[in-house]
Amino acid sequence: MKAVALTHYLPISDPESLFDARLPKPSPAGQDILVRVEAVSVNPVDTKVRAPKDKVEDTPKVLGYDAAGVVESVGDAVTRFKPGDAVYYAGDITRPGSNAEFQLVDERIVGAMPQTLSFAEAAALPLTTLTAWEALFTRLGINRAGGNRGDSILIIGGAGGVGSIAIQLAKLAGLVVIATASRPQSQTWVRELGADHSVDYSDALIEELTQLGYREVDFIANFSDTDTYWGVMAELIRPQGKIVGIVGNTDPLDLNLLKNKSATFAWEFMFTRSMYQTADMADQGKLLDEVAALVDAGKLRTTLGQTLSPINAANLRQAHAQLESGRTIGKLVLAGWREG
Repeated sequence: MKAVALTHYLPISDPESLFDARLPKPSPAGQDILVRVEAVSVNPVDTKVRAPKDKVEDTPKVLGYDAAGVVESVGDAVTRFKPGDAVYYAGDITRPGSNAEFQLVDERIVGAMPQTLSFAEAAALPLTTLTAWEALFTRLGINRAGGNRGDSILIIGGAGGVGSIAIQLAKLAGLVVIATASRPQSQTWVRELGADHSVDYSDALIEELTQLGYREVDFIANFSDTDTYWGVMAELIRPQGKIVGIVGNTDPLDLNLLKNKSATFAWEFMFTRSMYQTADMADQGKLLDEVAALVDAGKLRTTLGQTLSPINAANLRQAHAQLESGRTIGKLVLAGWREG
């Protein structure tokens, strides 16, 4: 089968950082399904795993943590899917990724693809949607049924993949959404997604929120830079408020800044369930099914920003480079495998 892989961890400008490869087609067993991949999207985790380091893979390593496609065959313990089903998922960071024509994935973390979306539109959703959903409703404990209606949430990194979904989910839960966005295009994007206010990334973030009438906020979801915003978040969070982050810190975090407010800080890592085979691992598949229903009902929209075709090393290198620039709005998707 065709695939895009690496053996050395190199700068994305190096043609060997990601290369076209031919690999054996896998076969499913147990709870695995074999998916014929039709579209994939690129996330920061792809660039972080690929980042230069002193390591060499003995066999080609395939990245990719978002996909939409069609079930080709199933393992003997599979109960949720059958060949021909259209599916979407984020996969498992401990297993070969989606940048291949065929991929094995545990059925428990797979959802039935939204019927109203194309493969490219669907591939933009899984990882960021799972991350945003778990961050808001599991880590922050926001009530999905409107129990926190009118509460305020600051979303740092609003125009990115996770932020773009989080804005929509927070609005569905009735929150007042303040999203950071640095450029006019980004500000327009977050407002189109439902943000009530957009504020700039800057040292004046506290002042900007104060001018909007928010000296403090009930929740903060940081999808950008934990180190840079730690002090700002500690100052902005209300007493007994909650903060969630997804980007690992480089420097030690001073938790004492949250002590007097009895504020909560939680990490969100979407791969925790599959990495540790947790008892609630199947919740991710159910969650994706629920998201598909929301999409088909017109309550959630895809966050696809740009599509490249076909899926090959050259286009994946372009996508990684664009993502590393930090100026991506929405999601970058690659679709289709060129014949030959």
